[in-house]
Amino acid sequence: MNKFIILQNGYETPTDEIMEAYGKWFGSIQDKIVDMSTLGKGREITKSGTKKLSMDLDSTTGFLIINAEDMDEAVKIAESSPIITNVRVYEAMSMEGH
Repeated sequence: MNKFIILQNGYETPTDEIMEAYGKWFGSIQDKIVDMSTLGKGREITKSGTKKLSMDLDSTTGFLIINAEDMDEAVKIAESSPIITNVRVYEAMSMEGH
């Protein structure tokens, strides 16, 4: 099993039906979830300084770390979410031995 990070970008207020479907979806993938959270205030740090990050439809608003066999399975899991606005899926590469 490999770990994959699903980053949710943007946010739209879901309907009651979507929230119910979202709860069922989480239940169906519960055995694959490693960690998850919504994101709050943030800052971007660069060599030229820091700036506050806005919470808008272009910002990353949450993440889900899952176990999956490969990228294809991770993408299928992400695509099956009933509340997708825009997500990105990344494989979490091991740093062991480096």
